[in-house]
Amino acid sequence: MLAGTPTKEQIHTLASSPTCISKSTIMKKQLWTIILFVAAINITFAQNTFKTQATDILKAQVLKEAEWAMQQQPITVTASSSPRSTGGKHDFFSEGDYWWPNPANPNGPYVTRDGETNPDNFVAHRHAMIRFSEIVGALASAYQITGDEKYVKQAVIHLKAWFVNKETLMNPNLAYAQAVKGLYAGRSWGIIDSIHLMEVAQGIIVMEKSKSFDKTNLTAIKKWFADYILWLNTSKNGIAEKNAKNNHGTTWAMQVASFAKLVDDQPMLDSLRLRYKNVFLPNQMALDGSFPLELARTKPYGYAIFNLDAMAMLCQILSTSEDNLWTYQTPDGKSIKKGLDYLYPYIADKSKWPLKPDVMFWDNWPVAQPFLFFGANYFGNKKWFNTWKSLDLKPTNEEVIRNLPVRHPLIWL
Repeated sequence: MLAGTPTKEQIHTLASSPTCISKSTIMKKQLWTIILFVAAINITFAQNTFKTQATDILKAQVLKEAEWAMQQQPITVTASSSPRSTGGKHDFFSEGDYWWPNPANPNGPYVTRDGETNPDNFVAHRHAMIRFSEIVGALASAYQITGDEKYVKQAVIHLKAWFVNKETLMNPNLAYAQAVKGLYAGRSWGIIDSIHLMEVAQGIIVMEKSKSFDKTNLTAIKKWFADYILWLNTSKNGIAEKNAKNNHGTTWAMQVASFAKLVDDQPMLDSLRLRYKNVFLPNQMALDGSFPLELARTKPYGYAIFNLDAMAMLCQILSTSEDNLWTYQTPDGKSIKKGLDYLYPYIADKSKWPLKPDVMFWDNWPVAQPFLFFGANYFGNKKWFNTWKSLDLKPTNEEVIRNLPVRHPLIWL
């Protein structure tokens, strides 16, 4: 952004200021009109510049990932199973990460150790879903860059396997996700596992008008997502996750937003905009822009990053010209911009973090976080963009990938 140019927030404030409208002279009004017009042009220029730069930065990586994806065969939930699952062959199953055998009763119910991942729990279905997300995200990104239909044809093979083919499809629910031995067949917390379907949904949006994406399969795939949205809003676990007060509630909404966008469920999208403004910002964010419920965890740094990513993605997915969440603020001043301003210094220099290091994976964060990229893109903030591109653009750590649902940012622009 040019030095001295008002930010988008300042433009919004100035444009609605009674002083500007009622007390300024005609000359001052004209001057401000010119300033606001120039500022808007500068921000638009910055956004286009960032998109071009990001494409240049990511192009080689995208095409390499797509080359890999072109060689992959579908692997869905039907390829593996666990004897501890009470679901069927087509039901997604995972086990809670922070649950361990009880030393005092090794054969009894598991006990929790917050923030400490048990490597022996069943996560094969989660890995398959992450792989699916990586394949579709890479192919959609490559198609967006090149326009080559081969990427769509390959993506459709995987999409049909997960959502259409009766022998291999996944049932549209997460009733058996993050189960706990001896305690729960599945938990509401497990719904967070399907954040990795977000880039599948967005990839479909990028590719759906391609001549290689036949309408019959597209209709069946969209019906799957519509059925899943219904389950997320009506099942006991779905409702519990929806009402979760921390990052689980945010990521529930983030998922539903991406799926509702795919199936053009406007009433659902409208309800999520209201939820962002009336529930998430007022109840999760402190006046300084932090998230107290995340900071209270044993991995406060990682959880703060994760929740801000989810908040930023809600703004990216849900904002319209008539209802812009990027510029919305609560009556007491809470906003996504305040959240970005709070966390950014600790992303740029982690040594400034005021709390104890996370109990696990402290050294693996941050990476090229979505909130940096999309926040920089919207607000025209070159500093945030430069920090984003300086971080790991292709993380390989399993825990990081699990908590990074957006790994192909180009398809979201």
